[in-house]
Amino acid sequence: MLVRSLLDKTLAVSGRMRTCCRGLGSAAILASLAGCAVGPVYHKPPPPTITRYVTAETPPAQGAQTFEYGQTATGDWWRMFQSTRLNRLVTQALARNPSLQAAQASLREAHANLRAAMGIFYPQVNAGLSAERMRDSGAQFGGRSSGSTFSLFTGSVNVSYYPDVFGINRFVYRQAKAQEDIAADALDAARLTVEGNVVATALSAASFQAQIAATREIIDNEKRLLALTQQRYQIGAASYLEVVAQKSQLASDEATLPPLMEALDRDQDALAALSGRYPAQWKRKVLSLTQLHLPGKLPVSLPSALVANRPDIRAAEAQLRAANAVVGESVARMYPLLDITASWGGQSLKSSTLFDSANRIWSLAGDLTAPIFEGGTLEAQKHAAQAAYSASFAQYKVTVLGAFQQVADTLRALGHDAATLNALDEELKSATTTLRLTQDQYRVGAVDYLALLSAEAGYSRARIGFVQALAQRYSDTAALFVALGGGSSQAKAGNAAGPAADTSDVSKLRRTSR
Repeated sequence: MLVRSLLDKTLAVSGRMRTCCRGLGSAAILASLAGCAVGPVYHKPPPPTITRYVTAETPPAQGAQTFEYGQTATGDWWRMFQSTRLNRLVTQALARNPSLQAAQASLREAHANLRAAMGIFYPQVNAGLSAERMRDSGAQFGGRSSGSTFSLFTGSVNVSYYPDVFGINRFVYRQAKAQEDIAADALDAARLTVEGNVVATALSAASFQAQIAATREIIDNEKRLLALTQQRYQIGAASYLEVVAQKSQLASDEATLPPLMEALDRDQDALAALSGRYPAQWKRKVLSLTQLHLPGKLPVSLPSALVANRPDIRAAEAQLRAANAVVGESVARMYPLLDITASWGGQSLKSSTLFDSANRIWSLAGDLTAPIFEGGTLEAQKHAAQAAYSASFAQYKVTVLGAFQQVADTLRALGHDAATLNALDEELKSATTTLRLTQDQYRVGAVDYLALLSAEAGYSRARIGFVQALAQRYSDTAALFVALGGGSSQAKAGNAAGPAADTSDVSKLRRTSR
């Protein structure tokens, strides 16, 4: 009961002191912001001044796709393929992908660290309560007394405050803020990576599925031709060499089927992992290329906007701000540090009189510490921070150049994809017609087997080549969206990602991190 009573009294005094310190802290912050700040002023790198991504653009052939410059895709850019199955795959992955969940947790950690860093701007208040039972030694009174035994009760509220005279607290806070922005951009990058990987893997699986279907169709056709060749051999219209050659061609095409099925299995396992599931839990339903629609209009943001749309560029810029804050902190450490402390409380031999006015104690102190000689440590730390900033700036330029290279490569690829697909489409039509006419002529003996074998090989190459080119065009279209940073920042901020339990928290964190 005694300790509880003392604690209640101490907490009551602490509450009054905390209210006063809030006002003192706010005033101190305003005063410190007007102090003698030192360190470098951060200047955000300007966006590139170029107006186009490539010097000589190859537009998509026959107007199948057009580039809309100055436009930005929506946050759910994959919906432009108009595939319900693809939409479901991406949604499942965004809800369960463990890498995305790790990025969400990292953002929550960075936000908590930022809130912790904000505490340095306010006075630190703590309350203390102690009770001692002690006995004095008679020696301190010249041995004339055997000493005395007594109790000593002390209760106090202590305040410490570090005025941000030279800006060291602000630089610490700016570094924590930059780290939070890095985590937020890393979350956007993780989301974009998951979206891009799911779409690319689903398209790859669709490509292999189409190649498997085409190969099986070719194998079925060659089996019929083998049966026809064997019939012709039995009536003496064909040689045994033709039968063996047809069997060899059939076996050669059948040998291409297992590797395609293996590649399809790998893509299915990858989709399971991206969706946070084990391969044994995955429902193997393959997306078909016929279920996709090629987006006719491709939004292409301007080069000046790419630095704002790409999360990796934003993260590199935030890292640059963090490095700049470290330089400022290293410079501020070379200046005096002011520490103000205050204490108020009571001390008494009896608990009942602890807070009497006669037993009141207080103290107020100021401590100014300035480095004079550190053996070159502070100067070396400043040079190290400046070198780190230079490295971050160079890495920022590397990131920007890499992003522009990726966009340029994808734009060129789309132009070439269109031309390639058109050429292979004509080749497939010609090969189909040639094979049909050659088969008819072979049945009546108008052409030899070599002509039929050549027509079969040409059709096989044209059919598989067309399927691969079609899938490549879809993949490069998706790659363009990823290279441009996905959808707009506004769309992404409202786009739910991650488990339902985490979505609201992450959305709040992202709003406070900008």
